[in-house]
Amino acid sequence: MALKLIQRFPRLGQFGIQRHPPVASASPLRTSSAGQPVCVACLCTSAGRCIRRQGCRTLQPDCGIRSLTTIAREPAFVASSSVGLHRDSVPRFSLTQLHRPTAAEEQDFQQRLGSCSSYRQVFKLLRSVEILSDTMAAAALHRVADLEQEGTSLKDPTVLEKDTIRALCFQLEQDSGRLTDAGLVSALLACTRLFLDPWSTLMVRLVSESQDRLDRGEMTVGQLCTLGQAMIAIEGPGCVMLEQVMANIQKQAPAQWSLSDLVAVYRLLQGCIGEDGKYRDLLNAMHTHAVKVTSRMDPAAVSVLLSTLVILNQTQAMPLVISLCKQAVQHVPHFTDEELALVVGALIHFGHSDHYFVQAMEKYVPTMAFTSHPETVTKVMQFFGRRNILSPTVFNAVAESFVYRADDYNTSQVARQIMAFGKLGYLPPNAGNMFRKVEIILHTRFSHFQPRTLLNLLHACILVERFPVNFVSKVFSRYFLQQLQEQGTGMDRLILSQLTQLYMTVKLECPFYEGPKLHSKYRVKSFLMSGRSLETPVDTHLYHSVKNGLIGLLGARSYFGSKVLTPYCYTLDVELKLDEEGYVLPASHNGDVYKRIALCIDGQKRFTTNKRQLLGKEAIKQRHLRLLGYEVVQIPYYEFEKLKNMTSVVEYLHQKIFPHTYRLNW
Repeated sequence: MALKLIQRFPRLGQFGIQRHPPVASASPLRTSSAGQPVCVACLCTSAGRCIRRQGCRTLQPDCGIRSLTTIAREPAFVASSSVGLHRDSVPRFSLTQLHRPTAAEEQDFQQRLGSCSSYRQVFKLLRSVEILSDTMAAAALHRVADLEQEGTSLKDPTVLEKDTIRALCFQLEQDSGRLTDAGLVSALLACTRLFLDPWSTLMVRLVSESQDRLDRGEMTVGQLCTLGQAMIAIEGPGCVMLEQVMANIQKQAPAQWSLSDLVAVYRLLQGCIGEDGKYRDLLNAMHTHAVKVTSRMDPAAVSVLLSTLVILNQTQAMPLVISLCKQAVQHVPHFTDEELALVVGALIHFGHSDHYFVQAMEKYVPTMAFTSHPETVTKVMQFFGRRNILSPTVFNAVAESFVYRADDYNTSQVARQIMAFGKLGYLPPNAGNMFRKVEIILHTRFSHFQPRTLLNLLHACILVERFPVNFVSKVFSRYFLQQLQEQGTGMDRLILSQLTQLYMTVKLECPFYEGPKLHSKYRVKSFLMSGRSLETPVDTHLYHSVKNGLIGLLGARSYFGSKVLTPYCYTLDVELKLDEEGYVLPASHNGDVYKRIALCIDGQKRFTTNKRQLLGKEAIKQRHLRLLGYEVVQIPYYEFEKLKNMTSVVEYLHQKIFPHTYRLNW
């Protein structure tokens, strides 16, 4: 069986495993019938055959310790340290099978385990338990991993050298053949989370035993998912054993799974789908079933499903996304920080928002803005910003917390929070304190900002009339522009547009600025472009309605220009030219123009979705046009939609454009 296992996992031999020389001990681990010591690896099969093809590494009579070495991980596995398991480690554990703890005892243990805040408390709890099942032992290892995992390593690798964990692992190794299916696969997954060497005796025995159980085909869907996650950690998504796991899972239709099994399979699929389209039919069947049981999902299940849909980019599953969003409404106060970040991240990804979800967030955010993880607060702000939802309740609470917590934020979190204020053009009541904090951060951590992150932050400031003059000179320097060009894919049109608008702002609104100018090669001629743009294209239907009204008002189409690109990069929806006496000139006339009127035909997309407030990029456009000498006339959709006929349209436009003159009938 072990030889078969090695042949199934050819990549395990590529990890470059270091085996430590044996350490002296009082007695051998095991001796053969011939009196020769036999290595523990030989015990992986009932016949005692060595799993290494080159033969058994025979132990000397004074060898009693073997080391489970963690390794330098490839993308599939990462190491932290090593753990030696001594057969005489203390304390000893006996994993009972005959007299298992009652369900109440296991539940009490799980609750006490969950309250442990350090691995020392976990070890103390283990030493206090009289009866320990294999699932309890595995749960203890998982809790240690929860507390000690930090990225791809352990915070304190020496935790694996503690007597308690060594003894527990030794007992799992010795009893691997007698573990329950649930205990076996859970223990294996816990070992991968502790970054144990996959070639260690413990890991080999657990994997070998798992393969035997898998071949029998008696594991539940939940147990198969746990085994699958462990094998992804060991061997990656291309593992042969994983394919067998998925084949066994698909023997039962998703409609027959329990809710916990459904969530477990979604979690497994996050890591095991490689090429596009793999398991497509299974996923579609799962989506169909999930919509029917969404109302029974707890916060963890909702976040797992939404994050899986994002990872697998299941854009065809919008009915499920909508259903999960509705279910998330009642769970908003109960999500953990990580879960809430995943939920709002998914809603950003799929471009979906729900009125009731927004209301729930408005109630919850003021209670968490000062205490939740910085990334969670930032994700919440990104959600409101990306969805163009202006909630003064949320923005004011985050602005207050920003003043007190920003020192603990990284530069990306600082920039993303301020970008939400800029995008929606909103200034909170404590704007002075908030932007003073921004200025302090820029002074103290300027060099910590990535070039694009810094540009996004400064651009967000000018959208709400906060002018970072002290830092603009650095942005326009050759050194910074070179850094900006070298980062990522270089300078795209959006970056050049931001630089140009930043330069225009200091020239128009900060006349005292005497720093370096932005070189002409970094300036654009138009802010209007496809995709992300510093201007919102005019709403076609609304434009045509206004155009027809203007023809009725002015008498001919030739008296106004449409979509006129100005020398200042902005595109005018409609431009009117007047002479000194106030008469309208033909659009083609270029000389002796006394006044220019810019009509801003503002459709719904130029406003926040829930309030009649212009987005930051539209507000700065109108502000700059006024400074450039244009008379700006705003035609908002919510006023124009009330007009019932052409007569009322013409009258409305006359009052808007020429409020102090009589209208002539043509």
